[in-house]
Amino acid sequence: MEYFDRGGEIEVTGVPDFDLVRIFECGQCFRWEAGENGVYSGVAMDRAARARRSGGSVFISGSAEEFESVWRGYFDLDRDYPEIRRALSIDCFMREATDFGAGIRILRQDRWEALCSFIISQRNNIPRIRKIIAGLCRLHGEALEFDGKQFFTFPSAAKLASLRASDLAPIRCGYRDEYILGAARAVASGSLDLDALAAGSPEHARAALRGLRGVGDKVADCALLYGLNMLDAFPVDVWMKRAVAERYGPGFDPSVFSPFAGIAQQYIFYYVRNQKTLAFNTPT
Repeated sequence: MEYFDRGGEIEVTGVPDFDLVRIFECGQCFRWEAGENGVYSGVAMDRAARARRSGGSVFISGSAEEFESVWRGYFDLDRDYPEIRRALSIDCFMREATDFGAGIRILRQDRWEALCSFIISQRNNIPRIRKIIAGLCRLHGEALEFDGKQFFTFPSAAKLASLRASDLAPIRCGYRDEYILGAARAVASGSLDLDALAAGSPEHARAALRGLRGVGDKVADCALLYGLNMLDAFPVDVWMKRAVAERYGPGFDPSVFSPFAGIAQQYIFYYVRNQKTLAFNTPT
């Protein structure tokens, strides 16, 4: 990988598997919006930014210092995704899924934002998740001016911990309001230390997250994968349950994809969500 300061933008070259559409539209994040000519704008890590592709390069707004401190890690640019795809291509179905999803990278998201976002995501669809999160940020985040528009940071756990359920009523998140506030209070008080969990074992982190009211296996595994960057976590929602059942049968063990089961999950999820049918009849 190489990058060049183009005066307000960083041009990134030499990174295979770096497709902005697939990264932002694969269900792992909810705050990047597509604009004209494939330009995405959003907020991550308390910074508003713009990302676009031109030719073989990706351009990310900001300085070289910001790229090194934020975006290089956020986009996981030092990981060899083509090699991971080769390792995950254990049968015909996975070869199809990894080829279809080539360009996806697992974002290294803010730990609290990932946990809160996937609490909101449960039993919800992506447009509504986006709407609720946008409302939460508009009401309780900090305003940012960027490209002549107003953006908002994701509210901190400490900020949300001071609220009541009625304060979340305008975003219409329903029963999830108490789950959001409970998680915020646990993180703000230090009884749930996300940084410490990220440095520990997935088993311990999963158990700690599941101790939160409203956090089951799927939300916990999403927080592990997208927030704590534990790449062997394998979130299972209705799409994944159907996909692995039809392709691999009952009792499927995702450890067959270790140590990148979470990346395998993302390829499978993106593939099956974009197919009109789940016709997995290709022999292995």
